[in-house]
Amino acid sequence: MKGITAVVCIALSTFSAASSAAAPVLKVTRSITVDAPASAVWSKTKSFAGLNAWHPAVDTDRIVEGKDDQVGAVRLLTLKGGGTIKEKLLAFSDSGRTFKYTILEGVLPVSAYTSAFTVKTIGKDKCEVIWSGEFKRKNTGENPGDNENDKTATDTVAGVYQSGLDNLKKIAENK
Repeated sequence: MKGITAVVCIALSTFSAASSAAAPVLKVTRSITVDAPASAVWSKTKSFAGLNAWHPAVDTDRIVEGKDDQVGAVRLLTLKGGGTIKEKLLAFSDSGRTFKYTILEGVLPVSAYTSAFTVKTIGKDKCEVIWSGEFKRKNTGENPGDNENDKTATDTVAGVYQSGLDNLKKIAENK
């Protein structure tokens, strides 16, 4: 009986590892230079409940658990095109002008998603905003469909980041 149990455990762990290996960890980083002080850009972006103030795809952003800008806070984003995304704040540094969060559930074609958002001073009245994430595609199976593959997940996240950063630049530079 012990032999059968050991074989089943090995088989299950091999299957689990094979399934996991089918969906690699993907990474996307986008950044933009903004002609405005880092402190001013950070003040527009730091609120975990304020993504809708500068991201063009977000209609509403509200804290549904915890307190804004405190680790553990959960926000619910309602998208202009329909759908929602629930995210949890993992880290927040006002002095470091950075925060990290994870997606708990939502319409994006990703899983195991974590992201960091940072505003860095790069000169007088100039900063760089960096948005990066690591994730897997939502369908982690071996043969995902055309709209569920690595490229779709990566392109979607890159598009979310870039459209947000482009709009933030426009708002921060008053253009």
